[in-house]
Amino acid sequence: MGEPRIIECTVRDVVFGSDVTVLQPANLYECEVGDGSFIGPFTEIQKGVTIGARAKIQSHSFVCELVTIGDDVFVGHGVMFINDTFSTGGPARGDRELWKSTRIGDRVSIGSNATILPVEVCDDVVIGAGAVVTRSIHEPGTYVGNPARRVK
Repeated sequence: MGEPRIIECTVRDVVFGSDVTVLQPANLYECEVGDGSFIGPFTEIQKGVTIGARAKIQSHSFVCELVTIGDDVFVGHGVMFINDTFSTGGPARGDRELWKSTRIGDRVSIGSNATILPVEVCDDVVIGAGAVVTRSIHEPGTYVGNPARRVK
């Protein structure tokens, strides 16, 4: 039997604004986190991600490369951001040119266990718990379901 390669969770090469809180264990690398933001435990925020001021990223969330999150955004527990749409019928397998970006506007609340595909979400949106956002959202309101649809 072989020995496993163990890689510790880490926070490295992150540009932090003032008054940021990160609860360990967390895995943040080569990203930016704005003033007054909170990052919960068991969260991964990957290279190139930008998180605005006063954002709250709750535990067990995954924010992949090519995601930009605005100011005053709430990301609930277990939210998953996706950058690979399997456009070739399977995973991109390292071909980053196939990945797509996501932009979340200001004052957006994303409920627990939502999945956000590569989209743009305008300001002042609520995304319900468990919603799957498959298309860009251009009108403020509340969006729920799979696929997410505007309810008010």
